Amino acid sequence: MSALAKWILKAFGWQLVGELPKLEKYVIIVAPHTSNWDFFIFVMVKFAFQIKVVFIGKHTIFVGPFDWILRRLGGLPVNRSGTNNVVDQIVNEFNHRDKMIFALSPEGTRSYRTHWKSGFYHIARKANVPVLTAFLDTKTRKLGWGPVFELSDDKNQDLKKFAEFYSDKIGIRPEKASKIIFNNPSS
Repeated sequence: MSALAKWILKAFGWQLVGELPKLEKYVIIVAPHTSNWDFFIFVMVKFAFQIKVVFIGKHTIFVGPFDWILRRLGGLPVNRSGTNNVVDQIVNEFNHRDKMIFALSPEGTRSYRTHWKSGFYHIARKANVPVLTAFLDTKTRKLGWGPVFELSDDKNQDLKKFAEFYSDKIGIRPEKASKIIFNNPSS
């Protein structure tokens, strides 16, 4: 599957870059997330690098044959309409597993948002794991892995580092890219 995924990505003009860290547990953030195609592209990246990740998705997409497929890919359905504490659920998973790589997009959606969602940050801090940056850049046709960040006690400084890394990355629909800030500075 690895060779096929690499071939498919190359056939569509993408170049894979970077390496995965040799860590047992970490959070991967994927940005910019501006198109429905992002998911399918990163599924190919997952197969190309033979990485086993856990990710969350709206419970409404886990239906019919998609339920089985998404779960096999590492998906966990989440109902975001209620007051479910998703952060603590994911931290609990980290605490009960010897190995876990959790991937998500801090933009949270393919639609334009004024800010990133802070869940990834809270998960990484509470689980005491680093954050690996993953990206796609339509300008260079590169996608893959960026640096690993150990989070500090200064959220604003950490966000500046993410903003620096992603500053030159252009998504499929650039007009839908979110600002790399949190909505509530105290969140």
